[in-house]
Amino acid sequence: MLQCLSKLNLPDYVLEILDHSKGVIIPKTRAELLELAMGNAENKEYHIEYDVKGKGMVLEAIATRCTNGIVVNYMEDYMRRRDPNCTIIADDKPTDKPRYEDVYKSDFKSLRKETFDWLKDQELIFFPFKSGGVEYGYDSVLIAPINAGFFAAGLADLQGFENIDDIKEFDLKAIVYLAPPFRHTHFNGKQVVIHNRLDQIHEVYSYNLYPGPSAKKGIYGVLLNIGESEGWVTAHASTVKVITPYDNEIVIMHEGASGGGKSEMIEDIHREMDGRALLGTNTVTGEKSYLVLNDSCDLIPVTDDMALCHPAIQNESKKLVVTDAESSWFLRLDNIKHYGSSPQYEKLLIQPEEPLVYLNMKAIPGATALPWEHIMDSNGKPCPNPRVILPRRMIEKAIDGAVEVDVRSFGVRTPACTKENPSYGIMGIFQVLPPALAWLWRLVAPRGYNNPSIIDSLEMTSEGVGSYWPFATGKKVTQANLLLDQIVNSSNTRYVLIPNQHIGVYEVGFMPQWVSREYIARRGSAKFKPEHLVESRCPLLGFGLESLKIDGQYISRAFLRPETQHEVGLEGYDAGAKILTDFFKQELAQYNTEELNPLGRQIIDMFYKGATVEEYMNVIPMRY
Repeated sequence: MLQCLSKLNLPDYVLEILDHSKGVIIPKTRAELLELAMGNAENKEYHIEYDVKGKGMVLEAIATRCTNGIVVNYMEDYMRRRDPNCTIIADDKPTDKPRYEDVYKSDFKSLRKETFDWLKDQELIFFPFKSGGVEYGYDSVLIAPINAGFFAAGLADLQGFENIDDIKEFDLKAIVYLAPPFRHTHFNGKQVVIHNRLDQIHEVYSYNLYPGPSAKKGIYGVLLNIGESEGWVTAHASTVKVITPYDNEIVIMHEGASGGGKSEMIEDIHREMDGRALLGTNTVTGEKSYLVLNDSCDLIPVTDDMALCHPAIQNESKKLVVTDAESSWFLRLDNIKHYGSSPQYEKLLIQPEEPLVYLNMKAIPGATALPWEHIMDSNGKPCPNPRVILPRRMIEKAIDGAVEVDVRSFGVRTPACTKENPSYGIMGIFQVLPPALAWLWRLVAPRGYNNPSIIDSLEMTSEGVGSYWPFATGKKVTQANLLLDQIVNSSNTRYVLIPNQHIGVYEVGFMPQWVSREYIARRGSAKFKPEHLVESRCPLLGFGLESLKIDGQYISRAFLRPETQHEVGLEGYDAGAKILTDFFKQELAQYNTEELNPLGRQIIDMFYKGATVEEYMNVIPMRY
């Protein structure tokens, strides 16, 4: 084994863990990983459990073999979604995140040694992978206990799994250590992921079995850290090339906090059984508004959640250029509630080319796991975070390579708004933003209403800079400067803001982004003439639309400008605008420091002085 590992140039302390362990399995194929996920080839069910000091054997999850893959269900509701506050920093490099020694009043070195000692007492899975995908990714390795095969398989799918026999050169940049029992022995049952940024290697310690905060978002943190040192970012975004029935093409990148509609942006528009699209339902009167689209656009997916904005792929177009930072997509399936909800995904998930890894789904050994049958939480309601890890190679027409972004949209989950119960749900079907305002939205990144992906009791909080702050390890102001440079350097990319869930009093789900996508693509460009735009009463919302006509049908002004809704009116709108503005005042204060780019300080100062939309446009011009 040591001869096999020698070409990886592993540190001595890693070799010591592997050499002193009870055995090491180095899988070389995906099939081997899936077999490890079930313990062996014969098991129909597999209990993932650990001997925890003071608690005995603790059952963390059950893996079930179904005809279309392996379904993993956690015993605790808490472990079925990501804790947004799980990231802890162990090193002394610059950070705005909580430090281990401050939170736990002890030196991380002792916990690091305990972790290594525990791993030495296990049979292990070890394999190399590329953080950020095969083409532009960074050499990394996983060390995990043998019974966590599903976690290893999930990480291998999400990142760029490598057969160790095929590796010629290896420059180790990241290590993921998995030690699930420490959740109970050291962290009171909480999800904790600790980042230790050494000078040459970024260590990620996953002290829980949910792959979201470690195998996915932990690696995202690795990429953001590397980007900080090299001057680029990995955007929290889906990207899709949209081709209209008339063969016009446009690329839209949709950013936003978890639940902001990234995966939905690359889904076909959802329709009723009669083919119509339900635009919205008035939550007061029950009135439904429909849209008939005889021909919808073709969608060519590029990224689902992580868009690599690597300097190696930028060009002279003055548009942002992105490529996928993932080898698989961690799709949330809560939007598939019944057969026919999402035909393009249902076929992939029910009859996949290869077995898939599912989380939080109803599972019967030997049966087919159905994407609309989600595991029930202890409250008797379906888990809001059912997931599947879907390899990109199984997604028809997915683009492998870089694309130029015409439009960057930002998604926000919004509650219903009425004059009696005002809220920040005052955005029209989409708002056109000048670049300076687009930057402010990426600093604040509202997490928004009723988020299904994470554990959070508040209606409106900030996901933080770029909407990727929960995964970052450095300083917010550093990322703010990188994003501003990116926006200034991408002057031919345009910006829109799209709500989901509600427009004023109307419940709309993700229909606004599907309709916006269809409309923007049909225009043949992302350009909006001044006469098509109306300056919003709330300057943070840039411009609304004077009218919107699609396939010969005008969308009601109620969906374009919520203040025209009887149930909202100017009274409800202005109260909602104050809620939104006050929230921005609260969140932007932390960025207004000497470390911020002077242009950024100017924009934030303008906001506090009540700048108009036109004034924002004068700072960074908006291309019509």
